[in-house]
Amino acid sequence: MIEGLSHITFITRNLDRMEEILTTVFDARKIYDSGDETFSLARERFFDIGGVWVATMEGDPLVDQTYNHVAFKMGADDYDDRLARIKKLGLTLREGRARVEGEGHSLYFYDDDNHMFELHSGTLDTRLARYAKGRT
Repeated sequence: MIEGLSHITFITRNLDRMEEILTTVFDARKIYDSGDETFSLARERFFDIGGVWVATMEGDPLVDQTYNHVAFKMGADDYDDRLARIKKLGLTLREGRARVEGEGHSLYFYDDDNHMFELHSGTLDTRLARYAKGRT
C-alpha cells in the first residue's frame, strides 16, 4: 500500500547554490550533508520543506527547461514576498498558465539546473470546486 510521498530528489551541478535557492525561496531547513562521505551516487544534502523530504545530489543539470515541475503550497498572502525572493536570487520566472478566478495564484520559476518549481496558493479542493462551476 502506498502511504504517501517519501522524498523528491533534484540533481544539481552546485549543491551550495541549490541550498541557497531552497533556503531562501522555500524556507527549507537543511537536515543532512554527506560532505565527501557518500552513501549514494554522489555528494548529497537533505532538506525539510513544509514536512517534505527534499534531497539534492551533485550531478549534471537537465538539458532543457520543460513544464515538468514540483509545486509547493504557499499562503494566499505570500505571493509578493516569494516573488521578491525569487527575483533577488536572479532566477528565471516563467509566465504562468491562464487562470480562472478562484483557483489560486502561482509563481513558476526555474533554478540554475532547469528544474521548474511552482509556488501555489490554492488546494485541490478549491480548484475542483472552481472547475465544477464551469467557465462562467
